[in-house]
Amino acid sequence: MNDCGNSGSRRPDPDALLALAGREDRKRRRGRLRVFFGAAPGVGKTYAMLTEAYTQQAEGRDVLAGVVETHGRGETEALMAGLELLPRVQVEYKGHTLTEFDLDGALSRRPALVLVDELAHTNAPGSRHEKRWQDVLELLDHNIDVYTTMNVQHVESISDVVAQITGIPVRETVPDSVLEQAEELVLVDLTPDDLLKRLREGKVYIPRQAERAEQNFFRTGNITALRELALRVVADRVNTEVCVYRQGQAIEVTWPTSGRLLVCVGPSPTSARLVRATKRMAASQHAQWIAAYVETQPLSPSDPRHNQVVQNLRLAESLGAEVVTLAGRSITEEILTLARAKNVSTIVIGKPVRPKLVDTLFGSPVDELIRKSAEIDVQVIRGDEGAAGASRPANGSNMGAPDLRGYGWSIATVAVCSAVCFVMFPYFELSNLVMVYLLGTMFIASRHGQGPGILSSALGVLCFDVFFVAPRFSLAVSDTQYLFTFAIMFGVALVMSRTAAHIRQQAATARAREGRTQVMLALSRELAAARGTEKLLRIAIEHLSQLFACRALAFLPDYEGRLREHVGDKDAFRVTHKGESVAAWVFANGQPAGLGTSTLPTSGALYVPFAGLKGTLGVLGLRPQTEGALFSPEQTHMIETLARQVALALEVERLETESLHAQMEAETERLKTSLLSSVTHDLQTPLAAIMGSADSLAAVGESLAVEQRRTLAVNIYDEAERLSRLISNLLRMTKLESGTLKPDLQLQSIEEPLGAALRLVEKHLAGRELAVDIPADLPLVEVDGVLMEQLLLNLLENAAKYTPEGSPVSISARGARSVVGGGGVEIAVADRGPGLAPDELEKVFDLFYQGREADGALGGGGGGGRKGYGIGLAICRAIALVHGGSIRAENREGGGALFRLTLPAPRKHRPPEEDGAKEEAL
Repeated sequence: MNDCGNSGSRRPDPDALLALAGREDRKRRRGRLRVFFGAAPGVGKTYAMLTEAYTQQAEGRDVLAGVVETHGRGETEALMAGLELLPRVQVEYKGHTLTEFDLDGALSRRPALVLVDELAHTNAPGSRHEKRWQDVLELLDHNIDVYTTMNVQHVESISDVVAQITGIPVRETVPDSVLEQAEELVLVDLTPDDLLKRLREGKVYIPRQAERAEQNFFRTGNITALRELALRVVADRVNTEVCVYRQGQAIEVTWPTSGRLLVCVGPSPTSARLVRATKRMAASQHAQWIAAYVETQPLSPSDPRHNQVVQNLRLAESLGAEVVTLAGRSITEEILTLARAKNVSTIVIGKPVRPKLVDTLFGSPVDELIRKSAEIDVQVIRGDEGAAGASRPANGSNMGAPDLRGYGWSIATVAVCSAVCFVMFPYFELSNLVMVYLLGTMFIASRHGQGPGILSSALGVLCFDVFFVAPRFSLAVSDTQYLFTFAIMFGVALVMSRTAAHIRQQAATARAREGRTQVMLALSRELAAARGTEKLLRIAIEHLSQLFACRALAFLPDYEGRLREHVGDKDAFRVTHKGESVAAWVFANGQPAGLGTSTLPTSGALYVPFAGLKGTLGVLGLRPQTEGALFSPEQTHMIETLARQVALALEVERLETESLHAQMEAETERLKTSLLSSVTHDLQTPLAAIMGSADSLAAVGESLAVEQRRTLAVNIYDEAERLSRLISNLLRMTKLESGTLKPDLQLQSIEEPLGAALRLVEKHLAGRELAVDIPADLPLVEVDGVLMEQLLLNLLENAAKYTPEGSPVSISARGARSVVGGGGVEIAVADRGPGLAPDELEKVFDLFYQGREADGALGGGGGGGRKGYGIGLAICRAIALVHGGSIRAENREGGGALFRLTLPAPRKHRPPEEDGAKEEAL
């Protein structure tokens, strides 16, 4: 039996216990999966599943038959009678109507247990998920238990072994990681004789199909081998459960350290065989394993080898491998460096399939790896013979398609070198001519790679022999020592060409890596400096499009939580209804989907969630510029990482917005408190006066003289008017601040609202010298008469209340062409009071700001008391702003305060002559 852990004392390992607790916690939050597992069709998996479902239903559980394939078997159909059956959904495909499992129906029904037969089934094109096992995983994520069935040939890691045994390729497979999530793996077994008996009785297939099946798949040897594989799979699962139990119970046993495997993956289809074989080895050893690809030169997304590498790496990732992409000059050095860094015990690599001569000229990574591996074991596994001749070996080396232009340059360069040597020949030794050819070889190899460099080396030796070695213009050599010269010359040229080619590849790789790093650094910096959701997303889209050579689009939810808003070029991205559906699924489930994934892979674009702390904030869509290109697993992980980085920036933006709203609410509460504390006393004062006067009239009014009664009545009226004005100011300020009060602008003379304000404040200005200076040719203004009257009234009341008795007040107006741009008016209200402190010139217009009691300056306006309420001048500023004007405070020379109100010209500006004529008419 395989070992499971480390030996030691009876004290449990805290990390192991923590991991075990984590697994148990995840189990509680997800549905439970039970797989009824068999060696072949017909062993009774569906029957066993239905029997167990009846038991669960009898115990009171809510059981729903999502999809059950009876294949016309009477005994199986009989068991369906007492179960609720979920209607299947219809899918149109190429003029045919197909029926599939209704995943949305099951999710909306939300039973305790769903029966989903045939886990490896491939859904019809256009379904949400490509495979039925993905439907099952989504059910589990929604905390719904699932019973399902599958045969051993559908296990991904052993599908090629089954194909080798039966001679029939397996098209539908289930990743091993799905089986590893199963709570129970129930083996349903029959002996080969019993299974063949059922086959002949027509309990597996109809008679005609049964005859063909018995001659092909259902041979006794095949069934026995498949049965052994099924038993091995279940035995490995049982062993894993035993290991988990021992960890939880801290049982003292010997647990040697498990090995770690590394498989070398390349663009060859034979790499898939290596991946599956390594998965089986890792499972048998209970070891971790890594799939590594060495990129010696960048592959274009349009290169077919790029997609082949992506598919091989995705296969490894689906089987549970840690996927690593390396970039470097030497495949062997990169693999060994990774192996030693990861403590790898065994390296798995494919057999070389290139001719020996090619390995001699270019070098063999397999031979070099075996020589340099030292303490690390190397297992060399053959690839599929049918693909070996047409594809590259799985050692990860990359040689691009032939560069015909480079070979042409090689021939031309050798011709130029020969011409130069013809000029040098009468004056220089032959050894100097060799240097010219070597220089040409170095030039070609550094510009066009290794192949053209080798051709240049060979042609250089040939031309040197024919044109300059006696006898000239012949391949014959008079002195045999030149044969040694030719060999050394070719060897040196070959080494130089390979070195220059490797430097060229390394430089290209470094440039590509540097470009990616710079883009990611720029993205981080700009996200940190930017503010605003749309700006953040536009920065992310710009950099992601550049980094991954794709078109990007961000989907954002509206106020109802549905994805409707788009940030990016929607037309260039080519958003379809299907794409929007995929984005909606990603937003709802918080998992990637689309191109290159196992969920809706035919959508043509990859969709990744912006995962925030409190859920998904949006969805990022990426469509490759090259049709059919795939994102590599490394790119997909990088995209997910960058999406999380963008989500973090969006989360910060959201938190800042919430903080700002919280500050605004706190400020609102503070203003409310300040309002209450400011006006409570002054509201009570007039109310007290009114109540006192009214009480006197009611109690002793008949005994009072007429003049006394009149005095009490006037006091009641004055205090009521004061109270009404205070309440009106509060209501008007509220409307102005909220924007609900819209000014009724009309063209009129400023004298009209000024005259009305003077009449209202006449009693307060009694005993003062009032100077009014309004020019006859003052332009008309476009104002709301009522609001402007209130503004002027507040200014005049402040001048009357907060200056000494008998001090003068002046009002003046003038055209304000230089200030407003032509046609405007400036109005000034001045007094001879103590004025304002320098730091109060702006504060006096703040809502609820109250002037200092000691200095006697103008208060915030509007009512009795030395300090006022802090409302009147705030209303003045609000009214000025809704008119498009402004108001400011100044201190006068010689003492006193001056308030300047500036109003803009009317929207339809009138000439001065017309304004004057109109004013005379008024």
